[in-house]
Amino acid sequence: MTIRVVVADDQELVRSGFAMILDAQPDIEVLAEAGDGAQALDAVRRLRPDVALLDIRMPVMDGIESCRAISAQTACRTVMLTTFDSDEYVYEALHAGASGFLLKDVRRDDLVHAVRVVAAGDSLLAPSVARRLIAEYTSRPAVRSAPEPERLAALTARERETLLHLARGLSNAEIAAALVVSEHTVKTHVGNVLSKLGLRDRIQAVICAYETGLVAPSPEGGAAPSSPARGRRPPPQDPSVG
Repeated sequence: MTIRVVVADDQELVRSGFAMILDAQPDIEVLAEAGDGAQALDAVRRLRPDVALLDIRMPVMDGIESCRAISAQTACRTVMLTTFDSDEYVYEALHAGASGFLLKDVRRDDLVHAVRVVAAGDSLLAPSVARRLIAEYTSRPAVRSAPEPERLAALTARERETLLHLARGLSNAEIAAALVVSEHTVKTHVGNVLSKLGLRDRIQAVICAYETGLVAPSPEGGAAPSSPARGRRPPPQDPSVG
């Protein structure tokens, strides 16, 4: 199966470079390039790609608005291109429906891997993205509301633990190691969490974990349980892309 992609960035060299890398893969086809969010939205509506790569900061319509419209109107999944040292819109992009984030200086192999992962229906949340999300979340008084434990009542103890580990950006393999279960079992837990909470993917699960008060930012900038949980093994200290 060929993964169909639209690439949008207002910097022509960046856009063309990403397009060339992706189009060189035997299982990926770049259908179109766009220089702004409006062009990207039009291309997605016309061509119905599987994945849209969107720069956050673009003229006419920025990547967030384009992502929101694409998510609402099509089945295309979106990956945002960003520079975390300057972009201030990670939280909004996640709520707009983004399925992942890539740094502008992403390595060739990581770019290809990200497109394949998102096209397969998963999401991409590296620890660096999780830290930025936490920073954005905790800087907004309006979203620091009272915990919503009733929203999590449908989850089993293991599913709550799984959601906690998702909030730390752990992959299925790392969650399996932390819980001492198989990856297949973790996939089942993740699926149950998403289904019971009405969430689209892992990224929405991370947002939910913070909004419900299940986890709170740790002093080191990561996720920490909002209350002690017995019997939990400590997760790995260097999680990779989830």
